Amino acid sequence: MWMESAAWTPSTAWKRGARELTQADLVLYFGDRAALADPRRHAELRDMHPQAILLGCSTGGQILGDDVSDDTIAAVALKFAATPLRLAVHDITDTNASHACGQALGARLAAPHDGGEALSAVFVLSDGLQVNGTALVAGLCSAVGRHVRVSGGMAGDGALFQQTLVGANCAPCGGRVAALGLYGRAVQVASGSAGGWDVFGVRRRITNASGSTLFELDGEPALDLYERYLGPEEAEALPGSALFYPLKICDPDRPEHDIVRTVLTVDRERRSMTFAGDMPAGWLAQLMRGTHHRLVAGAREAGRQASAVTEPVAGLPAPGASGNDRLAILISCIGRRLLMGQRVADEIEAAAMGLGAGTQRIGFYSYGEMAPHAQSGFCELHNQTMTITTLSEVH
Repeated sequence: MWMESAAWTPSTAWKRGARELTQADLVLYFGDRAALADPRRHAELRDMHPQAILLGCSTGGQILGDDVSDDTIAAVALKFAATPLRLAVHDITDTNASHACGQALGARLAAPHDGGEALSAVFVLSDGLQVNGTALVAGLCSAVGRHVRVSGGMAGDGALFQQTLVGANCAPCGGRVAALGLYGRAVQVASGSAGGWDVFGVRRRITNASGSTLFELDGEPALDLYERYLGPEEAEALPGSALFYPLKICDPDRPEHDIVRTVLTVDRERRSMTFAGDMPAGWLAQLMRGTHHRLVAGAREAGRQASAVTEPVAGLPAPGASGNDRLAILISCIGRRLLMGQRVADEIEAAAMGLGAGTQRIGFYSYGEMAPHAQSGFCELHNQTMTITTLSEVH
């Protein structure tokens, strides 16, 4: 596998790396919503890479190498030696259709590629506001099977939460979910995920919820309790202020299998809160808060997990160094970025330390992260988490 990175800024337009990769198979790109809304950016990428699958989304900040930037677009072009690709796209207008959307995408990817290669991994980019990420992942995994590694993220819009865009061989638009299938035995995919948030306050039970909307905790309106903990100033700033105080939820029968959830919207009249993923009734919930040190440590742990080398495929040699680049796709939560502020690059550097030398990095800040859970090994939607997917090939 070979790669070339590129970046677009309003002042310099596109600046490409020295490699000038030709005949790329795939271009991943992540950018500011306003920049991606201009159809010229997609047209320029298509001119640079006429044969490639173009897959990208809007973000809460772009990651390229050690840098985090706004008002820009970060891109990487990939040329695979022996990994066929297939792109599946589905548009969605109803959050309740998220599971069916995932199933439809999975069904299109599950069949072997034209050459007979089996599906090995799926990378997903989803609209960040119109999709229930939990249901999307569940539907997708039900179609492709638990043996296929699934990862990805939900598009962002900074701290605005107004509109998110996904591009899949077309100019980016809202309401779109795209899934990329990678096929065959040559592709090597690993992943890691970690948070670093600390719990505080009373553990409460979810007593009334529907899908991703939380109505009551311990029989009280959820928004009332949240506002009580946050205080008047931060309560007035909801939902943005909730990014600093996510909820840890867990099944009481499996308390070690916890998941972090973050607020997307609040309904002050109904006193409810809508999260990026499901809030199952009967589960336990507890507020969380983060510190810079703990979040940075979480990013390093995610890198360490993703740096684990996949066992060589039987009959094929171990990955070589020459002509075998390794890419890490970092997807972190917008809440983490807002909390760390100008020191956000610290978590990118920490993730790089965990990954080790020789791995190129691209990524974005999201409204939800998809990666295998450390306990189960199966893909789930995470919030407020650093997730990392690494790609390479054996040859």
